Amino acid sequence: MNLLITGGAGFIGSNLIHHVIGQSGVAKLVNLDCLTYAGHLANLETVSTHPKYVFEQVDLRDKSETCRVVEQHQITHVMHLAAESHVDRSITGPGDFIHTNVVGTFNLLEACRAFWSRNTHPATRFHHVSTDEVYGSLGATGLFTEATPYAPNSPYSASKASSDMLVRAYHHTYGLNTVITNCSNNYGPFQFPEKLIPVVIQSVLARKPIPVYGDGLNVRDWLYVRDHAEALWCVLTRGKDGETYNIGGHNEWANINIVQLICDTVDEFAPQLGGSSRKLITFVKDRPGHDRRYAIDAGKIERELGWTPAHKFEDGIRETIRWYLDNQAWVKTVSQKH
Repeated sequence: MNLLITGGAGFIGSNLIHHVIGQSGVAKLVNLDCLTYAGHLANLETVSTHPKYVFEQVDLRDKSETCRVVEQHQITHVMHLAAESHVDRSITGPGDFIHTNVVGTFNLLEACRAFWSRNTHPATRFHHVSTDEVYGSLGATGLFTEATPYAPNSPYSASKASSDMLVRAYHHTYGLNTVITNCSNNYGPFQFPEKLIPVVIQSVLARKPIPVYGDGLNVRDWLYVRDHAEALWCVLTRGKDGETYNIGGHNEWANINIVQLICDTVDEFAPQLGGSSRKLITFVKDRPGHDRRYAIDAGKIERELGWTPAHKFEDGIRETIRWYLDNQAWVKTVSQKH
């Protein structure tokens, strides 16, 4: 396959590229990324000279350039991750989320539809990578399944729900071979320092207040990014045409418990900081429309494709904290683009 990964310089995308570039089925891997504040080529230094790897700095909002990339590189498979993804930013500036996540996805679908209709390659596939936030909020019990009705509550999740529906429509209307995955919260190396886990780590190291929304009891299911990369490859290569697969980590944690665990683990790894880092925890006004709980039922991908997460949260979070402690130069570099 000639594989196009969009958003490959971002957090999940760069981990995905590291995972798939050595796969025997990949003849060429094209990374399309417009390098916003959250995209960093520093994430890909170890693969930048790989003979399969090509980088294209292109914005999906540019339809002609998106078409050029698909045609020039004779793309047969797409893993579409490029998106504005930070809920807080979607609340203060929703326009970028609509243009990038909805219009950008439309442009990419159109580019693939046009090219694939003229070139009868025996195998093509469009894999859209989405989020569990499209399902809205859960109560104290229950799990999101692939049949859960969409009920997005933020401009971010609404934009992702819209792009999911576009992909579904292109499958049913034009016959594109598509798969959609909806994943729970990712964590791990190369995550931009605006998300919960790296924010807490950096706050502890700087001895600054650790902001926790509301009462801290909002619950998320956490998925180690390298497990996610494996699941995405599994769905791309073995998922059924037109299907949706939920990808979860089987790791439900309340935000406050995660914050406390990070504080204790950093204290263990860096005792020279002095004193309990839990004293830095500061409760702040809750985010508008803050969903109370997300939890994924990942039974379908396990039953049909045999995937299960390999990392327990307690192990993955230790690896993640250690990575951030060992890569403070990376944190400093990427934070300068904030």
